[in-house]
Amino acid sequence: MIPRFGAPPLRGQRYTPRPGVYAVLRRRDELLLTFEHAIEPEFQLPGGGMDPGESPLQALHREVLEETGWTISRPRRMGAFRRFVFMPEYEMWAEKLCHIYCARPATRLGPPREAHHDAVWAPIDIAARLLGNPGDRSFVARLRAARPVGDSVSRLT
Repeated sequence: MIPRFGAPPLRGQRYTPRPGVYAVLRRRDELLLTFEHAIEPEFQLPGGGMDPGESPLQALHREVLEETGWTISRPRRMGAFRRFVFMPEYEMWAEKLCHIYCARPATRLGPPREAHHDAVWAPIDIAARLLGNPGDRSFVARLRAARPVGDSVSRLT
């Protein structure tokens, strides 16, 4: 059974299935996050919906590059969770099936390609508190470093 995070589905509401892939990108004691500042500003794990005909790994590489400007290497699946949410950018109610991968940031090719996104490095402990949804926070909690890390957050420009 895939765990659910967040609010339960609303009775009588139809939800569109929305599979997606998201990456926990660790470099030493930091994680690479994306800050989306368009509709509802929040920190997120880089990732998003899979396009028709796209494999989960193809989507993961594409989404991370679009939202952070980084390529990735050595992705491995950590697990999945479900969320029932309204997606204002698509004006739809969605049952998001979020597949989470752990990968290494490989090469920075430039700034994020997707509008309204900033790539942000944050210490793992800080990242775990910054993330906007409890499912993302749950997976980051698995990787929290045993030793304390600093409280700095740096925005890539």
